[in-house]
Amino acid sequence: MAAAVNADGAARSIAEAVARRSYGKLVALLAMRTRDVAAAEDALADAFASALADWPERGCPANPEAWLMTVARRRAIDGARHRRVGDEVTNQLTILADEIDEREAGALPDRRLALLFACTHPALEAAIRTPLMLQVVLGLEAKTIASAFLMSPTAMSKRLVRAKNKIRAAGIPFSVPEREELPGRLAAVLEAVYAAYAEGWTDPLGRDTERRDLTGEALFLAHLLVELLPEEPETLGLLALMLYAQARCDSRRDAAGDYVPLSAQNPATWNASMLDAADALLRRASAFNAIGRFQLEAALQSAHVHRCRTHRSNWDEIVRLYDALFAIAASPVVAVNRALALAERDGPQAALGALEPYANDPRLADYQPYWAARADLLARAGATAEALGAYDLAIGLERDPSVRRFLQRKRIELSSARG
Repeated sequence: MAAAVNADGAARSIAEAVARRSYGKLVALLAMRTRDVAAAEDALADAFASALADWPERGCPANPEAWLMTVARRRAIDGARHRRVGDEVTNQLTILADEIDEREAGALPDRRLALLFACTHPALEAAIRTPLMLQVVLGLEAKTIASAFLMSPTAMSKRLVRAKNKIRAAGIPFSVPEREELPGRLAAVLEAVYAAYAEGWTDPLGRDTERRDLTGEALFLAHLLVELLPEEPETLGLLALMLYAQARCDSRRDAAGDYVPLSAQNPATWNASMLDAADALLRRASAFNAIGRFQLEAALQSAHVHRCRTHRSNWDEIVRLYDALFAIAASPVVAVNRALALAERDGPQAALGALEPYANDPRLADYQPYWAARADLLARAGATAEALGAYDLAIGLERDPSVRRFLQRKRIELSSARG
């Protein structure tokens, strides 16, 4: 009995490891010819179920990926025949089987990059690209993605199904764009990966099991992009940016679980090897002399790290970096962050003046960092009543309980000082 349990556990562990490493690779291979992502996912799910039933009895195959691919391809052909979708689909899957048989002794071809471009195609609604990528490339369930994006599982499932149907119906290609098209198309892929990272950033301790650590999933994708596109400077810049942030992740909470802002963190607790890797990536990116948004954001993170480690003010450099970022990627979010840097260099009134053009911008109405920044700047400028109102809005919008408590304490301190 114990041996059977151990065999079952080993088979499950191997299947889960293959799923984590190869899910997107197998979906991409299955769907690249038919463009039917949903059918590919169903076939692969059946293959994983077969593995859990077969491997404990017969042992794990020498090439688990190829085994899963063979079973999934057979399931896909059976499904296509059952749905009577036509001979063309089964012909394409048969061609795929022949190609895989030729590689049976070696590695399966990797089409994940093409799948990423399909998930972020301009024909798809921008808001669904990141959720689609998380499900199709990483295999996250709709309910997990829905939790991360504050939607009901039913609504998220419907949107994902519509997106997959559009890929099939519109004939969206599973291909890497030509060199001249790559910068524009790659930007959408990088945006989607960074959006996934930002969603997970609100749960730094990983206590929300429904989120399944989106930061880790996004870092996996960023590493994959660097592996597949090692000479794209913005890809290097994105991974550097994420590593700079991730290196400080454990320092964002104290032993009691309370939020610790960057200015109060101890640099000795940061992950030095991660910071070194980020520095190396940023140097590699800068060697291409093709500056972009993610390289500039990574450079800003690097400047903050240097400032905190050396205790030397470099706000002039940071403001200049924000100016460069705003010139190529202007947004209210960049304006808010620039204003905070400007306050350190030129004072709170200068920062409030820089934010004045955005006072009635609807994009900032529900953006918590704007109200938190405005509250801090108003408090420093002596506008206590306005600052208290801004704190109320920031507290109401904040999802993270520890950050909410931090803002509540700041509001109480300001109110007490007011008398």
